Amino acid sequence: MFVDLTAAYNTVWHRDFTCKLLQLLPDRHMVDMTMEMVGNRSFTLHTGNAKRSRLRRLKNGVPQGCVLAPLLFNIYISDLTTTVSRKYAYADDLAIMHADGGWLAVQESLSKDMATVGEYLQTWQLKLSTTKTVSAVFHLNNKEAKCELKVNFNNETLTFCSEPKYLGVTLDRSLTNRRHLESLRKKLTSRVALLRRLAGSGWGAGETTLRTATLALVHSTAEYCAPVWCRSAHTRLIDPWMPASYTSGQPSNPRRYPTC
Repeated sequence: MFVDLTAAYNTVWHRDFTCKLLQLLPDRHMVDMTMEMVGNRSFTLHTGNAKRSRLRRLKNGVPQGCVLAPLLFNIYISDLTTTVSRKYAYADDLAIMHADGGWLAVQESLSKDMATVGEYLQTWQLKLSTTKTVSAVFHLNNKEAKCELKVNFNNETLTFCSEPKYLGVTLDRSLTNRRHLESLRKKLTSRVALLRRLAGSGWGAGETTLRTATLALVHSTAEYCAPVWCRSAHTRLIDPWMPASYTSGQPSNPRRYPTC
């Protein structure tokens, strides 16, 4: 299960967040300083006809774009309730995983755990998005490739996704990372084409500018989550060292070429 929270950072309850900070931090002054940064915020609404609303103070949420925002949110959900399934979280991106030999056992376990997590979220004023929360399966049984999980939450069957995206990585049933590498190749191709236009022989940008642009546009994108897919059999889709005969699907000796 890939759990999606609606406006996760904006729904952090300040009063309860203060209590959780006091339990984790022994210094009261540090807690007061943190809550002063989080709670002392307000806003006004400006319209096109030069009108504006009265000043309103925010009672919930942590600052968007703040470096400490993911850390503060992790503190807020640090007491997430215990479940039978394993939980993996990166800031507000929560994944619940359960492994079993039968489909019914997996569905029942995930449904119970989703009910447990739903009660916790409701208690601490966090909102679960049922439209964006999806279920997925990962296995190597081709005979059951079209089987779908039916996980229920509040008498509603959550959406099943055969190729979910988690932390920017597209996952497939057999974890070959083919779909992710195909989309990554399209993204890199367009960016490399842009750099080629800037690297003309008669005119173009300087060496320093090209290097900076390459690191920012191409290198940062190409190496994102590389440890996840670098051992995939489909790395030839983005590997610039592969010869044309190998990228076309006819390798003469695949082991002599680098894989990442």
